[in-house]
Amino acid sequence: MVGTKTRPSLLYMVKQVELVVRSRLDELVKPAGITALQYTALTVLERHDGLSAAQLARDSFVTAQSMADLVRSLESRGLVRRERNPRNRRELLILLTDAGRELLAGVAGQVRELEERMVRDLTAHQEEQFRQALGKAWHALS
Repeated sequence: MVGTKTRPSLLYMVKQVELVVRSRLDELVKPAGITALQYTALTVLERHDGLSAAQLARDSFVTAQSMADLVRSLESRGLVRRERNPRNRRELLILLTDAGRELLAGVAGQVRELEERMVRDLTAHQEEQFRQALGKAWHALS
């Protein structure tokens, strides 16, 4: 039928949200000298400090090779440090430094404002449903 428009797929809509969030996040953290991907890795460490590079890569949604480069960059800036795992001496754990924590604290307000802007047209109940729906969607695919 000519002129009939179909709704965009949910996958397309999720990707649109991801791209705009990443773009806005990059703008937000650029003055701090990091990228959105580096910010994500730092926040993962803030929640779960002392991860292996492989665990951090999985939780930050990047490849192991990308994570190796990312960690080297963060380490050279003094935002993370690596130390031997006492339970497995062959494994290095990545830990957030005080400087990394300070950087995150410095951008926390702006990041919170970005998240609030994203859901500002939702009621508190809709926001909670949105959060639960995203969690369920992630679980279904992982």
